[in-house]
Amino acid sequence: MAFRVDNLQYSNWSRPIFQQMRDGGLDVVHATIAYHENFREMVFNIEKWNILFDDHSDLIMRAGTFADFGKAKKSGRTAIVFGTQTPAPIEDDVGLVAILHTLGVRFMQLTYNNQSLLATGCYEKIDSGITRMGRQVISEMNRVGIAIDMSHSSDRSTLEAIELSTRPIAITHANPSFWMPARRNKSIEILKSLAAHGGMFGFSLYPHHLKNGSCCTLDEFCTMIARTAELIGEEYLGIGSDLCQNQPDTVVKWMRNGRWTKDIDYGEGSKDNAGFPNQPTWFKDNRDFANLEIGLNKVGFSKRGVDRILGENWMRFYHQSFSSSAKQENGLVGGGR
Repeated sequence: MAFRVDNLQYSNWSRPIFQQMRDGGLDVVHATIAYHENFREMVFNIEKWNILFDDHSDLIMRAGTFADFGKAKKSGRTAIVFGTQTPAPIEDDVGLVAILHTLGVRFMQLTYNNQSLLATGCYEKIDSGITRMGRQVISEMNRVGIAIDMSHSSDRSTLEAIELSTRPIAITHANPSFWMPARRNKSIEILKSLAAHGGMFGFSLYPHHLKNGSCCTLDEFCTMIARTAELIGEEYLGIGSDLCQNQPDTVVKWMRNGRWTKDIDYGEGSKDNAGFPNQPTWFKDNRDFANLEIGLNKVGFSKRGVDRILGENWMRFYHQSFSSSAKQENGLVGGGR
């Protein structure tokens, strides 16, 4: 059976949600463990996850190596892989990149909307691209095996990261701007460059980045995927739903504001965006992941294409991304799936 992967969620984790993952057939979920947290605060979030792994070991398991994904699937559990939507946990210390890898982090965004020490965010007016420290961090992430994520980054920063990285990078949760104009959605130029360098693009179900918002239909969403596949090829596409199930609206404020402002940041600029929008009726929780298979079949994808987009492409990316460069050079990691 092909793997089913959702490569970005930040839900209010609980046993009912983990059970829904199993009911929805999800083999892997990439879980955000930091937005604006510094290193020690991120470690505290990992401590909380350790309790979840202990308390719900029949449903989930922690994954840090490619072998862990197969082990989880074979045992009927969902593998959880850690990622941060911010470089804040490494503070101003490139040496902490390796520590994050040791702690199980396998994805890190170089910026979350704002200018960081590493790159420019998608909400900044001046796009200065990757910084000097950003170049060093990219090199270190490549070395230890943490995948670079540019979902909340500016155009120039994203294009430069694609070029600078010696491994394929990911945009884990966004949509094409040709389908839905939004600051976080990505241009055709970025999509083509990402694919040309073997990267991965995860389609988001977050309503503010969907055409018609919460009223977006399954057919509209899957047609968008089909058009993107025509543009860059289906082998570079996956799902990163950005599902924030059961989170209170205060979490949106934390995502947008962090500690960098005393004002209220409304995201796309409207007070209507102050809280979480309603999910589309066909994707309310993890049990609805199977609806994507129905929709992709309907718009003309083959079984192989559906399997690729719903998980197998991410599995290939994991295989390429999570080992250290030393292991790759020594031949300890074989070819892709």
